[in-house]
Amino acid sequence: MAPPATLRDALATPDAKRAYVRRLFTTIADRYDLITVLLSYGQDQRWKRRIIDLSGLTSGTRVLDVACGTGDLAFAAARRGAIVTGLDVTRRMVQLARARSSRSKTEVQFLVGDMSALPFRDDGFDVVTTGYGIRNVPEIVPAIREMRRVLKPGGLLLSLDFNRPQHPLVRAVYLSYLTVVGAALGFALHRDPDTYRYIPESIRRYPGAEAVRAIIEANGFGSSRYVPVLGGLMAIHMAVKQVD
Repeated sequence: MAPPATLRDALATPDAKRAYVRRLFTTIADRYDLITVLLSYGQDQRWKRRIIDLSGLTSGTRVLDVACGTGDLAFAAARRGAIVTGLDVTRRMVQLARARSSRSKTEVQFLVGDMSALPFRDDGFDVVTTGYGIRNVPEIVPAIREMRRVLKPGGLLLSLDFNRPQHPLVRAVYLSYLTVVGAALGFALHRDPDTYRYIPESIRRYPGAEAVRAIIEANGFGSSRYVPVLGGLMAIHMAVKQVD
């Protein structure tokens, strides 16, 4: 099957987005940590530490980190004494995370898998975390429901992601900046400007922090809220699994 003609075509349907995102993250896996630092203005690690602080982890807490990438959140949770599993759909990301685990001697189990079809039993985790995961799934609701399914009643969901600013002028400037910078980085690192233009294009299609909060709450979570970061350009969502 021929690849989509444009980036917008690549994200036009859930199936097209699923195929495109899997190819994209395989391509960028070895540059992923660098790009995350550059596009977060060097703040990414601070935000991830904040997620772990908000989680209230203690020794023995069972944590699942979905869309784990190279393992930043998973390792941060493990350093607090949590029992951590990391999962990502991109095999190369999991290979890199396992290599980090071996080098650092930090015990985390990493698996290849889809956050919209999690290979775990119901009610198995105390906390589920994700960094930049919800925006990248083909459909948000199935992923939210899967994360809820594997959480224990009263378990905590924490998600870090870009926001979609509500103010039209702020949104236009923000997305234009990400488009220009993303195109430059994509060409410099991969000779393909669309590689990181995916980020602003995905944000254009993203419901935004408040709408995502409402989706989370409509799918079996309570105490749902989000914490704006970077002046509201990013957001950390928090929600508790309601008891049936």
